[in-house]
Amino acid sequence: MAENPTPADLNSPEFQSQLFSLERTLLVQVVDVLGRLRRTGWNDLYRSPGFKWEKIGHVGSRGEALYSLRLTQKIRAVGFREGEFLRLISLHPDHDSAYR
Repeated sequence: MAENPTPADLNSPEFQSQLFSLERTLLVQVVDVLGRLRRTGWNDLYRSPGFKWEKIGHVGSRGEALYSLRLTQKIRAVGFREGEFLRLISLHPDHDSAYR
């Protein structure tokens, strides 16, 4: 387990709607990766080639910088760091839609 794990906030209605609409196989994969993410420290998340943490050109509703991270080969999530929390706000089964 990471020294300082990354607590993830999954309470965004948009994120939840997208998560719960995934087909079972993808849902299981995403939940597995979210569990791994939860055990990953921030420094490891930033450097991980698996998560591919990337700043995108959009800002959130409060002006915060948004980031994309890979959850599976097909699915990316968008979120931002708020203190020690990773606030996930959307899920993108079409990889490219995370950047629009």
